[in-house]
Amino acid sequence: MESVNPATGERLETYDDHTEEDVDRALDRASEAFGEWRDRPINERQVLLSRAAEVLRENQEEYAELMTEEMGKPIVEARAEVEKCAWVCDFYAERADEFLADEVLGSEPESRSLVSYEPLGTVLAVMPWNFPFWQVFRFAAPHLTAGNVGVLKHASNVPGCAKAIEEVFTEAGYPEDVFTTLLVGSDTIDDVIRDDRVAAVTLTGSEGAGRSVGETAGSEIKKSVLELGGSDPFVVLEDADVEAAAATGVQARTINSGQSCIAAKRFIVHEDVYDEFVEEFVAETEALSMGDPMDEDTDIGPQAREDLVEDVHEQVEGTVEAGAELRTGGERPDGEGNFYPPTVLTEVPRDAPAATEEVFGPAAAVFRVGSEEEAIEVANDIEFGLGASIWTEDLERGERLARRVEAGCVFVNELVKSDPRIPFGGVKNSGYGRELAEQGIHEFVNRKTVWVQSPEGPDDVATE
Repeated sequence: MESVNPATGERLETYDDHTEEDVDRALDRASEAFGEWRDRPINERQVLLSRAAEVLRENQEEYAELMTEEMGKPIVEARAEVEKCAWVCDFYAERADEFLADEVLGSEPESRSLVSYEPLGTVLAVMPWNFPFWQVFRFAAPHLTAGNVGVLKHASNVPGCAKAIEEVFTEAGYPEDVFTTLLVGSDTIDDVIRDDRVAAVTLTGSEGAGRSVGETAGSEIKKSVLELGGSDPFVVLEDADVEAAAATGVQARTINSGQSCIAAKRFIVHEDVYDEFVEEFVAETEALSMGDPMDEDTDIGPQAREDLVEDVHEQVEGTVEAGAELRTGGERPDGEGNFYPPTVLTEVPRDAPAATEEVFGPAAAVFRVGSEEEAIEVANDIEFGLGASIWTEDLERGERLARRVEAGCVFVNELVKSDPRIPFGGVKNSGYGRELAEQGIHEFVNRKTVWVQSPEGPDDVATE
């Protein structure tokens, strides 16, 4: 397994893959660690999580540079990602005991009933390269604190990040094997999920990977959470602040150089403001700086791999062939590195690749609609349902339409983003389950009902 700088093609480091014996030992040690970790008082687990936040902040520059080198994230965004990881640690360090406290329920006069939240065991986390620290920490912060142990199978192009994340927990003082990184290929995942020592699995990745993991977990009757792809609609209505919508829209499309599942990808614009929006949007796009991701002024870095550049370019060309207008970008630059320019496609037909597929790169597809009804129809005319954004100055209208969009999260007059305080996840082919907030920490626990009856209480209780 090796890491390669996508901006230069330079080979950074080579890592030895873990063998079957290594994986077996790791799962044994994780199971043993769970036996003690689950009984550790939650306040002690929260203290360790606070320490993990400190380790992240103390090493922010090192971790940011590692991300930038391995997958090309612009350095300013990489620093922000490390800080966001520290934030999610802070959040659960402060709130986990509240979220996991016994919930007392109403019952009979001579009895007491409650729901307790108890950890499941070893959870396999299969994570992607595009947010190599954040995706892992938004899993690990809540679920380790809930008393589970974690085994990470990270994307094969970010092994350095995978090892660094393991070191964060070690430096924070976590017991050995509470969090473990496996350097293995994707062909190992199925066997690990089926292993009796693994209780559950979470995956952030492609629809295809999600189908495979979900099928295996289902056949083993193991809990799974899937956060998959998205082709998020960004709806601009006739009463929107067009200038703000265009500026935010460009940011929403090009964050992480366009490589984000919750990036705005389909811009659905009312005909009354269509021309104005396109003019603003193209101007904002052309103002972006593409280049060395280590440069503080770079907005767009390289795509993470060469094959990803080819995929995006093929989708752009296919969309133009279907009848769309190429307004800017769309041509691969000469020189080294996996670069692809920010691209805007307008008058996109409903059956074009950019309309029906997820475009995982900095290419925006703009659609013209004649009414809010048509806007919602176009927004929902996709197999994905991760996030959505609606722009209108009428907040009641925005909330009303948000309820009609088929997505796991809808933001009005804001770009879609994950936040430790609010649940995150999708519907349709974007997956199931939720991460973050109180809902997220409850995904990998046994929500156990406990009923305690007084010996002097009634004995004529109805049973199922």
